[in-house]
Amino acid sequence: MDTIDHIARQPGDLRLQRSVADTLRTIAAACAERDAPPVKAARRELAAIYGATRLSRRRDRLRAAG
Repeated sequence: MDTIDHIARQPGDLRLQRSVADTLRTIAAACAERDAPPVKAARRELAAIYGATRLSRRRDRLRAAG
C-alpha cells in the first residue's frame, strides 16, 4: 500500500517542484531586470518625482491649514 501511495504522490510532487523552480526563475529574472542600469535609473527618477510630489502636497496642506 505504501508503494502505491508513494507512486500516486510523485506526479503531484514533481508538479510542485517544477512550479517552485519556475517561480524562483521568475523572481531571479525580475531581480536581474530591476538591477539593470536603465531600469535602476528609471526607478530612481520615479522615486525622486514621487518624493517631490509628496512634499508639494504636504506644503499645500500646511498652507491651507495655516
